[in-house]
Amino acid sequence: MQRARLFAPPRISTRLGAVWRRNFLVWRKLALPSILGNLADPLIMLFGLGYGLGAVVGEIAGTTYFAFLAAGFVATSTMYAATFEALFSAFSRMHVQRTWEAIVNAPMTLEDVLAGEWFWAATKALAAGLCMIAVISVFGYAHYPLALAAIPVLVLTGLAFAALGLAVNGIASGYDFFSYYLTLVLTPMMMLSGVFFPVEQMPAAIQAIAAVLPLHHSVQLVRPLLSGEWPATPWLNLAVLAGYAAAGFYLATVVTRRRLLT
Repeated sequence: MQRARLFAPPRISTRLGAVWRRNFLVWRKLALPSILGNLADPLIMLFGLGYGLGAVVGEIAGTTYFAFLAAGFVATSTMYAATFEALFSAFSRMHVQRTWEAIVNAPMTLEDVLAGEWFWAATKALAAGLCMIAVISVFGYAHYPLALAAIPVLVLTGLAFAALGLAVNGIASGYDFFSYYLTLVLTPMMMLSGVFFPVEQMPAAIQAIAAVLPLHHSVQLVRPLLSGEWPATPWLNLAVLAGYAAAGFYLATVVTRRRLLT
């Protein structure tokens, strides 16, 4: 494959909708177990830490610890839902089931397949985030109508982490490879992005690292919106998430081309 073609910007067409629809029709058969699987772990941690540790911590950043943690877990659930779909499910369709190979034999390009996977992973991430918002709304920790502004943030968060996941998928040798990304990247990111405690209480060096993490910017948007306040730096936060989404998808396109077309 020519070097110029390898690094060319991806050409996305409306045919990605066919890939998205194919994945949706398959997922629809197991929708309920899928949703429960995405929600079980964050909800257990939310209620366990929110009420258990919250009884010790008390208020934090001017609100209850449960409310503080709930907003962080909305962003985290979105991150993990996008990531797992872009890693494990996409790898199965690409390598094990060879679904991608079958699709590109139709009038469809590899970029169409990748874009369809990208938007599908973001859709599942949005669903996970909305379910979390619905749960915390029952307990009175989401303030409307401003909380509705968190929806486009969840979409952008899903696109950012889905793109990064597809880039990792493009270089993965097997399912075990994903544990490196989950353990060495996502887990530290969750600890440093203000999910469990305010970033402002960390050392300056850690704050500088947190400032470049996409999850941090998602939390910076979601938390004030759910509490009925406008974020302090919304355009910066949105720009960082959009940058990760665009750069991540470009990287995913390049590494997947290198893997499948060379």
